[in-house]
Amino acid sequence: MRILQAFLIVLLLVLFPCNLFAAHGVSIDGKLKYQQGFSRFDYTSPDAVKGGSLILHDLGGFDKMNPFTLKGSAPFGLDSLIFETLAVGSLDEPFAAYGLIAKDIALAADRKSVIFTIDENARFSNGTPVTVHDVKYSLDTLKSDKAHPFYQIYLQNITGAEILDKQKIRFFFDKPNRELHMIAAQLPVLNKTFYEQHGFDPSGETDTMTPPIGSGPYIIKEVNHGKSVIYERNPDYWAAQHPTRRGMFNFDTITIKYFKDQIVSVEAFKAGEFDFMVVNIAKQWQRDLSGRRFESGELIKKRFPHKNNAGMQGFVFNTRRALFKNPKVRRALGLALDFEWTNTTLFFDQYTRSNSYFSNSDLAATGLPGPAELELLTPFKEQLPPEVFTTPILPPTTTPPGSLRTNLRLAKKLLSEQGWQVINGVLTSDNGTPFSFEILLVSPSFERVMAPYVKNLAKLGIRLITAPLIPLCTATG
Repeated sequence: MRILQAFLIVLLLVLFPCNLFAAHGVSIDGKLKYQQGFSRFDYTSPDAVKGGSLILHDLGGFDKMNPFTLKGSAPFGLDSLIFETLAVGSLDEPFAAYGLIAKDIALAADRKSVIFTIDENARFSNGTPVTVHDVKYSLDTLKSDKAHPFYQIYLQNITGAEILDKQKIRFFFDKPNRELHMIAAQLPVLNKTFYEQHGFDPSGETDTMTPPIGSGPYIIKEVNHGKSVIYERNPDYWAAQHPTRRGMFNFDTITIKYFKDQIVSVEAFKAGEFDFMVVNIAKQWQRDLSGRRFESGELIKKRFPHKNNAGMQGFVFNTRRALFKNPKVRRALGLALDFEWTNTTLFFDQYTRSNSYFSNSDLAATGLPGPAELELLTPFKEQLPPEVFTTPILPPTTTPPGSLRTNLRLAKKLLSEQGWQVINGVLTSDNGTPFSFEILLVSPSFERVMAPYVKNLAKLGIRLITAPLIPLCTATG
């Protein structure tokens, strides 16, 4: 009997090597707020009522129904309302996720693989079960050149998947990493049969507007090509009572209307075309959101203060260009931006300047490095700028006793030290190359913001070109 027990133990270790434990959720540090058997997330309401409709808006248009490819634009909400992932994050704890399509997650002790057990109740909107074959197809497809490069990069450390049985699938990692099992859990699960029939990245002769089949809480009710899309709550949604979904996705229909221009969309909102909008243009908040419907209380204008990371909004240097490789040159260009004047004159003093990529949160760097930071930084002291240890990193300011004139004089000095001299009103290098570059703007609304900056740079002899309406990826705050 002992020999048989030993044999079974060895067999289990061979079939399922180095598994730490199986769990309903995962996190970076192994700690979870919600224990096995929890009923719902704390930020959802047990009294939530199903019904009603919500009308939202988006800018631009859409020309495809696949949010996972590079070419074209998919309608807003398609990825989150139609498709689901193996696990979903909770909003009230950092770096934690709870199984959805995967009811069980087992991370190997060496952190080089993870096993997902697919919930036998998981169903696509057409009633067919979600299988391990769908999961493997999803991973293989999103890692291929058919998908948007984001997924290829994000999933690059997942080397592949192995189907263990009809409910279990193992993902393999190329190296131990405490985040990889959570990245794997974020995999959107596609319907293999649907995409094998319609094509994942259809060519021009194939219909790109066929509504996809997903496992999410909504199905597509109506599509008006490029103009609007209506999502309808799936009455047979498989996870309606799942703890990660209970109390959520309550509207019977969610409609997305498209507008070509932000200014037009504000007027449409005031006319009652849709129900809610986020405003990130100070002029619109201060001047345009007013009128009879605001005065009567039919429309409510409200700020929602928070302590989450605000992200950043700004201009990013292309340091692959020789012009921007020198940090002193980049500092000189930063000195020419008068944020205080811009904030007062254009933004109605509504902006708070960011001094960190993690502004408005406890993760933001403040002052000089503390003991714990110095412990990490000191071994690299010779490779880091001396200012890291001596000077708090703060953006330049024109608040008295500072001034734009003082900043421009310092900028001119920095540029001169790097070999740039003004010749016939043009900042020129030693080899006769004029200092000129282009700024790509994500929206024409930024042109008025850039105009005074262009004038300030002209005082230094710098020629600047602004190119609006360029579709860029931006971080906003």
